[in-house]
Parts: sequence; structure tokens; C-alpha cells
Amino acid sequence: MSALHVPAGSTPSGVVLPDDLDPFHRRLHRIAPAGLVGDTTQTTGMRRVEAISGKSVGARNLWMGQTHVPASTNSANHHHGASETAIYVVSGSPAFVFLDLEGDEPVETRIQTGPGDYVFVPPFVPHREENPDPDVEAVVVIARTTQEAIVVNLESLSWDGVG
Repeated sequence: MSALHVPAGSTPSGVVLPDDLDPFHRRLHRIAPAGLVGDTTQTTGMRRVEAISGKSVGARNLWMGQTHVPASTNSANHHHGASETAIYVVSGSPAFVFLDLEGDEPVETRIQTGPGDYVFVPPFVPHREENPDPDVEAVVVIARTTQEAIVVNLESLSWDGVG
């Protein structure tokens, strides 16, 4: 098999790479469930564990982990700064609550989810997770567009003081 030459600054598929990145000497990282780390910013009523981050694998633009909300528990209100957040529901039936500002008056709105659902949380949107199930913990996988878990805990879902 002949050696493949990659021109400086791009991959065979044409993806442009930063000058300081050598694609041939980078490695993949496996994080087993036992390797998840709880040393990340927390919000009352939930437990976040980190898998992929700048600290764990040297990620530059991504944070990924899990959130666990016990049965019959609501998290505190919070937002994730300038980071976009994607959520995948693994188990349980969590609700995601936010203030809908589209009408004449802000309305507290609940998005009810179940396993297999995805939720998108735009930057700076105050929200909380609720787990109304009396018996089943809610578990979700989270991906964020930052290398660290930005969490700003809030007193309410109001946009006062956000930004």
C-alpha cells in the first residue's frame, strides 16, 4: 500500500486543519462509564458527569457528558452562557422548562420528553430540568459547543441578569 501524502493544512477530504495540528499523531480517546468525572459545575437537583472536555481529552470546541435527575426532583434554574446545548434523553421522562417570550407576556413552558428524544437549548436561555416520575431517574446525554461545562445558576427563569 502506498503512503498517503496530505498537503499541509488539509485532510484527504479537504477539511482545513489549524497549522499546529498534526492529524497523523493524534489519538482517539475512549471514556468508559467508570471514567466519567463529577468534578464539573453543578446545579442543585441534578448531577452532571463529564466525559469529553478540554480537561479530559484536550477537546477544543466540545463538552459532552451526562446529567442525572433523581425521581420526583427538579433542578434549579440555570443557563449555559454562549454555548449551544444538545440533549439526548437516555432514560426517564424529563421535562425541560423555560420562559416562552414569543407572546405578549412571558409564559412558563414545559417540553415533555422521553427516551430517544432530542432537545436543543440555545445560548443564554434560562431553563430547568424536572423529573416528575416518582420511581425512575432521568438520564440525558449532553453535548455543548464549548470545551468546558458552562453553567450559570439563577434564582428564576427570568432573563434579568442574563448575558
